Amino acid sequence: MTQLVLIPILALLSSMLAAVIIFALPEQRHRLRTGINLLAALIKVVLVGVMTWGVIHQLDYGLSYEILPGVSFELQADALAMMFAGLSAVLWLLTTIYAVGYLEDSPNRSRFFGFFSLCVASTMGIALAGNLFTFFLFYEMLTLSTYPLVVHRGTEKALQAGRNYIIYTLSGGAALLLGMIWLQGLAGDLSFQETGQLVDLNAELHPQLIMVFVLLVAGLGVKAALFPLHGWLPQAMVAPAPVSALLHAVAVVKAGAFGIVRVVYDLYGIEFATLLGVLEPLGWLAAFTIIYGSVRALAQTDLKRRLAFSTVSQVSYIVLGTAVFGPVGTVGGLVHLLHQGIMKITLFFCAGNYAETLGIHKIHELNGAGKRMPLTSTAFTLAAFGMIGVPPLAGFITKWTLGTGALNVQMEWVIGVLLISSLLNAAYFLPVIHRLWFQPEYDWSEQRRWGKLETHSWLLWPPLVTAVLTLLVGLFAALPFSPLSWAKLIAAREYLP
Repeated sequence: MTQLVLIPILALLSSMLAAVIIFALPEQRHRLRTGINLLAALIKVVLVGVMTWGVIHQLDYGLSYEILPGVSFELQADALAMMFAGLSAVLWLLTTIYAVGYLEDSPNRSRFFGFFSLCVASTMGIALAGNLFTFFLFYEMLTLSTYPLVVHRGTEKALQAGRNYIIYTLSGGAALLLGMIWLQGLAGDLSFQETGQLVDLNAELHPQLIMVFVLLVAGLGVKAALFPLHGWLPQAMVAPAPVSALLHAVAVVKAGAFGIVRVVYDLYGIEFATLLGVLEPLGWLAAFTIIYGSVRALAQTDLKRRLAFSTVSQVSYIVLGTAVFGPVGTVGGLVHLLHQGIMKITLFFCAGNYAETLGIHKIHELNGAGKRMPLTSTAFTLAAFGMIGVPPLAGFITKWTLGTGALNVQMEWVIGVLLISSLLNAAYFLPVIHRLWFQPEYDWSEQRRWGKLETHSWLLWPPLVTAVLTLLVGLFAALPFSPLSWAKLIAAREYLP
């Protein structure tokens, strides 16, 4: 077995083996469990870095194993895979650090971190899946491994949120399975391939291919929180803050959005999808979801629920960019896959810090928190400005690129959507920032102290790192190896003749 085959397998096994060991550990083995978590996360970052270097140099990492006649388990590391895998690996390392600090005094940590590691493995499998069958296996594994994290606290609200989550996601999985079987009956076991591969099918199959597209997008749209399939996401905010961070920034919603990107670009091909007429309706649905999520965010008084509806809106930028025909629009959607993850994980880390340190859950309780927790509040402010689209932060790069791409293909209505969305983003984030910095301090009854630091050091450093990244990926967007440059590489390959 060559290293080109072995490295993707090791990237998966690093988290799976960690999960098996952690499940077997006694609850009191805190240091050993933390060491295993961090070691597995670091190994994954290194392996993803090696594969990314190889993809740049046109090395072919992957394997294919036939399970049944015409059905293969297939892994591949292409440029799009490494974008999602890189996001997952880096942010999961930071989330692991954060989760260790957040759950310091909590029960059932072996159970939590065992399923946490399975989520890592599932997400990496989704990134590296080489065909729809392999994608589906890891997609459903992600559903099942995330459910115990959503219900971790065991309260009635958590259990109800878990029931809704499993109903939504398994229903989406059923739609995805039906679409996959239908497509396999029409075209066989198709590998993901840059520029797609369905265009050569008989024109008589086009109506069926449209129906298959609808099923696939519906199945993936549940996790991507497209309207009206988003209802599970705000309810899942009863989960611990590290779970909320992975749901919104790294794993679940990104898996759905990434799947839609794969279907449009690497199964149908963007030109063939445009020919079938399926991209314009998808674009309008994404645009509606962007506005709808922002409007709903305005009405929320709970901080995490406001951030949840913000996610409903922001993830649809990825889908909108996918539906905007043209390489520049493609770049905008793809780069937001990374930018939104960095900004949103910062916001949820900060929300968790406020909850753990000051007992804050409602927005009005944030009054004066900037003076009590200045570093956390600075990180929150940077990420919120990024979401609004203030230059030179990450969100500005996304919106500028999407707008430019829309103008290039005469889709001027997208500019209106981006403008309305930015105004709504400002309307629900600026009042929070004003409360943090310009209101007298609220009387927090649950304050906790951690020496000289404003909060536990393991809780403080991850949002500071991601807030700095929010600034850097905007300031240095034009440099090689930036998220924008990587998105341009993918777009160039997707539009090759």
